Amino acid sequence: MLKLLRRSVQARAVATTVALSGVLIAALGGFLSFSIGNGLFEARLSQILAESEAAVIDVQNTFAASSVNDEVALQILLNSVVPKLEATGVADTRRVALLRSPGQAGIQLLQSPISSGLDTQVIGQSFREEVRNSAGRVLYQSIQLSFAENGIVRLSPGIVVGSPVEIPLAGKYELYLVFDLSSDQQTLDFVQQTLLIGGLVLIVIIGGVSYVVTSWLVRPVKVAAEVSEEIADGALDVRLLEKGEDVIAVLARSFNKMADSLQRQITKLASVSKMQQRFVSDVSHELRTPLTTIKLAGDLLFEARDTLDPTLRRSAELLHGQIVRFEVLLNDLLEISRYDAGAVRAELEIHDLNQVVGNAIASIDPLAKNRGSRVEVVAPNGEILAEFDARRIERLLRNLLANAIEHGEGKPIRVEVGENAHAVAVNVSDRGIGMTKAQLERVFDRFWRADPARKRTSGGTGLGLAISLEDTMLHGGTLDVWAAPDAGATFRLTLPKVQGSEITESPLVLPNSDEPGDKA
Repeated sequence: MLKLLRRSVQARAVATTVALSGVLIAALGGFLSFSIGNGLFEARLSQILAESEAAVIDVQNTFAASSVNDEVALQILLNSVVPKLEATGVADTRRVALLRSPGQAGIQLLQSPISSGLDTQVIGQSFREEVRNSAGRVLYQSIQLSFAENGIVRLSPGIVVGSPVEIPLAGKYELYLVFDLSSDQQTLDFVQQTLLIGGLVLIVIIGGVSYVVTSWLVRPVKVAAEVSEEIADGALDVRLLEKGEDVIAVLARSFNKMADSLQRQITKLASVSKMQQRFVSDVSHELRTPLTTIKLAGDLLFEARDTLDPTLRRSAELLHGQIVRFEVLLNDLLEISRYDAGAVRAELEIHDLNQVVGNAIASIDPLAKNRGSRVEVVAPNGEILAEFDARRIERLLRNLLANAIEHGEGKPIRVEVGENAHAVAVNVSDRGIGMTKAQLERVFDRFWRADPARKRTSGGTGLGLAISLEDTMLHGGTLDVWAAPDAGATFRLTLPKVQGSEITESPLVLPNSDEPGDKA
């Protein structure tokens, strides 16, 4: 559910609408329930007080008009009060108790008539005291009545009304009328139940309506998202339907204008890029023929340099070195142009990574000895098998090694090989000048050098790391780099053991546990 709410705007809108509506309906239902309950109670209380006042007057008049002068006749008259008052009320809702006030002189010989089933304990002593001191006023108190139904004791609200009564020859009495409000409570329960069911139904209706409305509103956004994805996938001619004059139509027109502008810019940039790629490719190919002639002539001069005077001999050596560098640059340009054209295919086979690393180190060993750098290798015993293009990976490792030697300042170069269940990796580390964070961001840029003022001894073209990155992506791997000023640099190549599988974790770690630096 939480995932659905995070991913769907419509689900969040419907959930929010239903939640807020539920809160408002609950508040409104509570207010209505309280108002209705209070209104029922006030109406019933007014009726009860009116009935009670009439009953008290009737009882008082009955005793005042009687001419009884003996206890037996008086007891009979007392006993007639309860049935009379019960009969004038609503059936089974009013019970009567005529109780003699305590603290009077003389012995109580007359019995206090009480309705059948009435427990006088519901009439509290404090309330009786208030009634005795009320000077003839009618008082009431809310109580709770209990009654048994099918062996189960049930509770219901009630009201007891009391008033003092003066009876000739008998003394002071208290008349209590106990009203059962269970029918009124049932009415209130029915109203509350109706409000609850109506509120739930209303929430469901609101949820359905909000779903329909949000579907209608969100549909253009969904269509725009789908069209955006199609444009991102390369379908630049896909557009939104423009219909109407509302804000959705304005959005569609604005989106289409943006898509038209992007299509023009992308087409223009793609055309320029193709022209640049074609230019590089054509120039590189066209330069091969004159370069071959120049190289042959340069080789003849270089081989005959001992017969030349010192000035010409130095010129022949410089010419030979620049021709070699020009040839390497030309080959790198051709390789880059093939990558740009998407014409590179890897020759994938199962190879031993340890052997490929050894071949790369052996080929770069003369340069390492010339710079005074010792190559240290840390690799597990046995074969480390993986599926890759051995020629390209060996060239990639040679580039990394040459870069480490070039910037290692004659300090040892460390090469570490590792593997796990899904990937193989090689770390190439130097302890040289390192790089700043700004330099790390451009380390794989074409023709970029960390320090252009430094003298290069390996004849680099500035394309080595760019080609290495292309070779890595061709194999579905990653090429990470960590560096710090005056602390050296570490390049980590990670390749999947089986092409097409996903690399979840590299077998080797970079110098820092948080692995700062560029990642490709």
